[in-house]
Amino acid sequence: MKKKTGRMIGMALGILLLTGCGGRQVEETAGYVTADGSTSMEKVIGVLGESFEELHPEIRFTYNPTGSGSGITAVAEGRCDIGLSSRSLSEEERNKGLRETVLAYDGIAVIVHPDNPLSDMTIEQLAAVFTGEIQNWSEIGGADGEIVLIGREAGSGTRDGFENITKTAGSCRYRQELTSTGDVITTVAANPHAIGYASLASLKGQVKAVCINGIAPNAQSLRDGSYAVQRPFVLVTREKAEISPAAQAFFDYIQSEDAREIISGTGVVPAD
Repeated sequence: MKKKTGRMIGMALGILLLTGCGGRQVEETAGYVTADGSTSMEKVIGVLGESFEELHPEIRFTYNPTGSGSGITAVAEGRCDIGLSSRSLSEEERNKGLRETVLAYDGIAVIVHPDNPLSDMTIEQLAAVFTGEIQNWSEIGGADGEIVLIGREAGSGTRDGFENITKTAGSCRYRQELTSTGDVITTVAANPHAIGYASLASLKGQVKAVCINGIAPNAQSLRDGSYAVQRPFVLVTREKAEISPAAQAFFDYIQSEDAREIISGTGVVPAD
């Protein structure tokens, strides 16, 4: 009799655990969602993950900010549910069976120390600075001093976007190549002669973002396309492999209308 009663209680608890608010069944989505990739997407994906977990307490979301290239590799090798990239997939990556979904658009801010008097650059000046053609701030209206170039490591989506837009791929003469957006911001903030680039969504008051071709990087200039140095935030999945119900629930949520306001609040523009 005791054994029978125990089995009945266990069954009842099982039913309760599998039933969500309003009787909604959650057994198909309970579990884990793993994402890996772009450090530039850390802010937006972090707040989306927190919001998702509040709505789905039965699901645990984890994100490993390793860089766009690493995230693309991780999803290709089946080591995570969703890869995060701050650049579009290459033709070679698409041919490997990967699919991209644009989540949002982010500006790549060109950043200098707050004390730097420079406020505007053209794309041409930007290219000349990063390739070493221009080496002193006085040549472009700044104070006399050697320009110190700070960039990202090979494989970074931010670097790929910046170099493609400025047509400087393979030609930049970086003093330092750093492995995260935060490291670039911190390094530029500590050196009055430094210049670098970073996700607009990641900026705080530590550095100053200069205008490009007279246009400041902000949500409006991203939305209307007038700010020239911008790139997509991309979700990467495998074309012929189904993701778990939990991962699908997260994937659908962050593209929903409810998520758009959250995305906008991080300083990037939601994709249409």
